Amino acid sequence: MNPLGETEIRKSFVNCSKGEAGRLSLPRGLAELPWESLDFLGWRDPGAPDRSYLVAERDGGPVGVTLRVPNVRRSLTRTNVCSLCISVHAGSGVALLTARRAGAAGRQGNSVGTYMCADLACSLHLRGLKKSPLVSRPEESLTLDEQIARTRANVDRFLAQVLDDSLPG
Repeated sequence: MNPLGETEIRKSFVNCSKGEAGRLSLPRGLAELPWESLDFLGWRDPGAPDRSYLVAERDGGPVGVTLRVPNVRRSLTRTNVCSLCISVHAGSGVALLTARRAGAAGRQGNSVGTYMCADLACSLHLRGLKKSPLVSRPEESLTLDEQIARTRANVDRFLAQVLDDSLPG
């Protein structure tokens, strides 16, 4: 992913008002992020645990969405799979993150959701750059490049659902 600055990130949001985008909490240390290893920029809001954000490159520019995180505690003995990067997490490592749709559909209260790594560090899990005893990657026949392409396609598919006003809620 290409490095982004604060202004680019704030302007990228498609499912919230400009005022909301201006007030949202950005990740610390933007310049120091491993941009070359990111398929998208994702972060949790430290001041609002029920909010997360995702920004990805789409059609030549960044597209950002605000996400809601349910306040659900999961058992550490249960495992779940991230639908973006296919990482397996124990307990609350995967969450159903929902995004209000962009445009008129979003104003009517329609949203879409998908199961994602709760820490939104899919890119780092995928590349083995973030290790946790509660995260595992299944043995795959796909190369790392193919897995990265699949993750990017999954993110793009999710963003397409957020952006598509014509889809039912």
